Amino acid sequence: MAVAASWVMFAAHAHAALAEEATTLYPWQLIDGRSWQIVAIPAEVEDTVVTDAAEGTRGACLAGMVDVRGAMKRDGAVSIELLQETSCKEWIPHSSPTRCAHFDADRWSVLVHELPTIDLHFCIDRFEYPNRRGAYPVIAVTFEEAAVACDRNRERLCTEDEWTFACEGESALPYPYGYDRDDRACVIDRSSRVFDAGRLSPRAGPRAMEELDKLWQGEASGARPACRSPFGVYDLTGNVDEWTRATHPGRRSILKGGYWGPVRTRCRPSTRAHGEDFFFYQQGFRCCADVPA
Repeated sequence: MAVAASWVMFAAHAHAALAEEATTLYPWQLIDGRSWQIVAIPAEVEDTVVTDAAEGTRGACLAGMVDVRGAMKRDGAVSIELLQETSCKEWIPHSSPTRCAHFDADRWSVLVHELPTIDLHFCIDRFEYPNRRGAYPVIAVTFEEAAVACDRNRERLCTEDEWTFACEGESALPYPYGYDRDDRACVIDRSSRVFDAGRLSPRAGPRAMEELDKLWQGEASGARPACRSPFGVYDLTGNVDEWTRATHPGRRSILKGGYWGPVRTRCRPSTRAHGEDFFFYQQGFRCCADVPA
């Protein structure tokens, strides 16, 4: 009871400046005066040391990160994203964008077997920023703001290839947990809600907080134990979209992973329609780093 009471007081203090102007279901706080995060109950946010010990995937990386190493499948004559779709056994009807309910694992293993590979070795945050089990993702953040936040932590924004490999593993899985789409494993396929983009401006204002509160359908990082990739990275598909740095020429920024809504939310697809100044209600990031020498 004492913990719950303390959390209520802490949450109220975190957005006291806006409390008289906005009514929300969740306790929100501003991050860096412009982005937003739901305030979690402190007792439910796991210490990084405890998480690292329990997961056993840190390797040589900084605390809270996962050591990812292996051979990533590369596009051949046909992109892996398109090739993968030829192994879909069942599409979800009337779905836009298209969502596959079940992939043929045997067919995919044949198709992917002869694809070229590239060796990768890097570190990636185990959870969405701020990278703590039980904390909520920071949202409504631009590409440049995400890059600055990673830099503050002696990390960097992930490349799209690093993000993809951390999600799909050496078998280039469609989903981080396998071949069958599962809304119990990850926070996906929740019904869309009508949004009013005009209420998100100014971003730090009470109307923006109310709009985010109305639209929010995500969960705390690590809330779904099954939403875990072959390398032990959580919430890569669903929950929130994540900024990455483009690997291929022509763009700087790429959004990966999809969010909680009825979108593709697979390891390979990406969203390339937005510029670096874009921010939205369902979009955050995580960080990567080189493996320490």
